[in-house]
Parts: sequence; C-alpha cells; structure tokens
Amino acid sequence: MTPDSIPATASEDPAAEPPPPACVMCFNASDPTGAGGIAGDIATIAAMGAHALPVITSIVMRDTADTFDQHEIEADAVAEQARTILEDVTLAGWKVGFLGSADNVSAVAEVLSDYTDIPLVSYLPNLSWMEEDAQQPYLEAFRELVLPATEVLVGNHKTLQDFLLPEWDNERPPSARELAVAAGEHGTRYVLVTGILLASKGPEQFIDNVLASPQGAITGEKFERFETSFTAAGDTLAAALAALLAAGTELQAAVGEALSFLDQSLDAGFRPGMGNVVPDRFFWALPPPEEGEPVDGEAPLDPDPDEPKGKTTPRRVH
Repeated sequence: MTPDSIPATASEDPAAEPPPPACVMCFNASDPTGAGGIAGDIATIAAMGAHALPVITSIVMRDTADTFDQHEIEADAVAEQARTILEDVTLAGWKVGFLGSADNVSAVAEVLSDYTDIPLVSYLPNLSWMEEDAQQPYLEAFRELVLPATEVLVGNHKTLQDFLLPEWDNERPPSARELAVAAGEHGTRYVLVTGILLASKGPEQFIDNVLASPQGAITGEKFERFETSFTAAGDTLAAALAALLAAGTELQAAVGEALSFLDQSLDAGFRPGMGNVVPDRFFWALPPPEEGEPVDGEAPLDPDPDEPKGKTTPRRVH
C-alpha cells in the first residue's frame, strides 16, 4: 500500500477528527546507516501510511557493507520501552527484527504474549557476523519464544534453511512449503521466503519470493535479479507487510503490495557510501525525470547549455 493507494475515509461528522493511522510497534536495532533497523522500519511504515512505535533492542556497529559488532540494550529497558507506550497507544501490528540477545528475545516474547490477537511479522536477518556463543542461544530463544507468536516469518531462503532445517542434506534446496512445515512445528502460520534463485534459460536471472503455509505455496512474485547488493531489503519487506496487516489488508493482497513496494524501493535505491545500495522507501515522492534526462537503460542526451549547473535530479542506480 503506497500513499497513492491508501483510500480516503469520509467522516459522518465533518468536524470530527480523522482516525489515526494504524500503529505498528517495531522491535529492532539502531542502525547508524539509516538503511535497516529502527530507522528503516520507521521510514517504511511511514511510507505505507502507518505510524511506527520504535523500541530499540541493540545498537549495531556497521557501515553500508558489513556489520561488525553490537551493544545490546538491557532486557528490562527493552520491555519498559514497550510497556510504557502500550499503556497509552492502541496497537494494530507488531514487527520484530534483530533483538540483540537471548535475554531480549525473552523480554520481547513476554510483551507479545499479552497481545496475542495482534498480527506479528518477524524478520530473521543473516546473523553470521555474531560470535557463535552468542548466536546460537539467540537463535534457540527466537525459535522457542518468537516463532509460536508469529503470523508471518520473513527471511532469505538460505537464512531460513539454516535456521529451520539445519540438518537438510538433500541435493536440492528445500521448498517454501518445506520451510513452512518446519516453521509450523514451532507455531508459525506462514513463511515469506525471499531470494529463491530460479533456473534460467536466457540471460535474464529471476528471483522468486513465495508466501507459504504448511499446506503449500499461497502466493508470490518473481522479480528480475538486480546486479548489485542491497542493505536492509528484508527489513523493508517485513516492515511493509506489518504495516499493511495492521491497516487491515488481507494477507495475500498485503504480501503482493509489500513485494511490489520492496521492488520499487530497490529499483530507486541509492548508494550513500562505499558499500551496498540502500532502498529508497520514498521513491513515489521523487520528482519525475525532467525533459532531456535519461530514462533507465537509455543513453544520456546532450546537456542543454542553458541549463543551470549543479541541479539535483532523481536518484537512480540501475
């Protein structure tokens, strides 16, 4: 649901205040790149027309290419952030990202347990940067405490395979349905599996993204693979889906809209540093190309000698 697609609701009383946007509580790390974590959640949820309630779980040390370390927030402080605002604001959705530690997973799960009727979208990032003695307790706590409360688990195909089916020894990779079966054993209703590489007979390479339940694949979208690396694509997709579900969108339609939003955010992405491309969640607010400006894939036109120098143009990286 991009801003152009959000329906306007007429009030019976013209003098009455309009209803507030759906509020989504996000548990995630503080990411200094602004690409993912809490900053990315806020940008995505705002772009979808909802309102983010950010709860910081960790402070990660990273740049636009890699994550190096983190300073986790104490579990009591994480829970207090959430409970303080939950006593004041009506919640419509949850989004769980990186929680920092096994203790924080436990604290967040306790908060979630008091609001079981609110849909939870959980995102599992690649945590290969974590030390083994911290990563394994974290993943075990996430499996036991967060998955049972999760409506939709979002993650890259390889990340979910390593997490849900670590003993998988078949030559072929597991299907989205097989991952959903494994997640379902822990109580998760659906998985949204991204980055499924499809066999190609031509020069184009496509990536599949599939929503599945233990009964089978439900919906999904295939996108042409971008020849570049992105930061925070999964966080963007999960936050968009959480906002759509919080606004009352039916699951299949929400998945389609969230995937479309991600695809356009990546296509309009920009490179703020020397690392990966950052999704532009406000692609829809960029001005249209001006006359004489090249469209993606076209050769640039000769510049107008009368055009003022130094003028900014819409961002494009593909």
